[in-house]
Amino acid sequence: MDFEYSPKVKDMQTRLLAFMDEHIYPNEARFFEEIAANRAKGNAWVPTQIVEELKPKAQAAGLWNLFLPRSKRAPQGLSNLEYAPLCEIMGRVPFAAEIFNCSAPDTGNMETLERYASESLKDEWLEPLLRGEIRSAFLMTEPDVASSDATNIECEIRRDGDHYVINGRKWWSSGAGDPRCAVYIVMGKTNPDAGRHEQQSMIVVPANAPGITVVRALSVFGYDDAPHGHMEVTLKNVRVPVDNILLGEGRGFEIAQGRLGPGRIHHCMRTIGIAERALELMCQRLNTRVAFGREVARQTVWQERIAESRCMIEQARLLTLKAAYMMDTVGNKVAKAEIAMIKIVAPQMACQIIDWAIQAHGGGGVSQDFPLAYAYAHQRTLRLADGPDEVHRNSLAKLELAKHLAMPGEIQMPVTRGC
Repeated sequence: MDFEYSPKVKDMQTRLLAFMDEHIYPNEARFFEEIAANRAKGNAWVPTQIVEELKPKAQAAGLWNLFLPRSKRAPQGLSNLEYAPLCEIMGRVPFAAEIFNCSAPDTGNMETLERYASESLKDEWLEPLLRGEIRSAFLMTEPDVASSDATNIECEIRRDGDHYVINGRKWWSSGAGDPRCAVYIVMGKTNPDAGRHEQQSMIVVPANAPGITVVRALSVFGYDDAPHGHMEVTLKNVRVPVDNILLGEGRGFEIAQGRLGPGRIHHCMRTIGIAERALELMCQRLNTRVAFGREVARQTVWQERIAESRCMIEQARLLTLKAAYMMDTVGNKVAKAEIAMIKIVAPQMACQIIDWAIQAHGGGGVSQDFPLAYAYAHQRTLRLADGPDEVHRNSLAKLELAKHLAMPGEIQMPVTRGC
């Protein structure tokens, strides 16, 4: 495996880093100030002007829709391996990915539409998403069941003539709070009598369809993530044409695996970026603080934490690059073990490094004066989003155990200790 970045990717790295330095880092405070001002006016759910101002600049710089490989509709899309170092850079600032039209859940939804939707659905929904004219949400998780086992999902998708009728209650519908959110991809049950993994389907639902109610925003450690939001949504007798079903009834799990693989690795790429930034902030803080008569950076406990952070980041990055390489070369299904591993490793790595960075900043680390508290809240959430750690560990353990099952006719000799 050769992880050396191509000249094309190195050039894009240079341009992206320059864009971050010129346009994004200097406007980080403005982003949150705009949200606070909107909230003070009584409505935090308003797109920020700074993000909208920077999107045309990102397009002009050729840094737009980089996430989507093998698409005629987005020819600038990169392979997973090519995209990894660029997505990492975007991950250093929480709102940066949206500026390049590379933010979740739109990336996963666009990939889903590209791979599984009809041409008419692509024309209607994928094209405006690729242009950044609208946003989207993915409705899978439900409050009344353990959604870590997606076979539990109860949202009903019932055929009625030329329409499907949808009834259900969803939450953690990220992006549904954004007033630009125009379309949902909904996972629900079309046939409760089918096989365990053939009961579920996915369907495209206009966000303004009658019967949809956005009930409330859910906060993450007190952050509501406006104007994006993680919403609770109810669907009551929502009718959509039968042509809005993706691939056909009973194909929901198949689509989920195709969608969640790229989504998970994108999260991990961005996670490495925020971990790098936390380490930088930690080192800068330690080099400029004096306690008990000497720089805090000279304390061996902090030197150990810095060294450990560098090792953890490099390990996670290499594992992510390996997963990306395998997704590009052998496909998401074959790379499922590597995808599970990075989803376990990367958020835990980032949580630990951000926690150390917070500790290095003292009281400032948990305040709004630094990006660390917000970063920790987001990274801690990723240990649940797209499947909790325990589910990924369980899947990984089963794959590992399967390697060591006895072949037909093979005799397993007992292992004994000599006297």
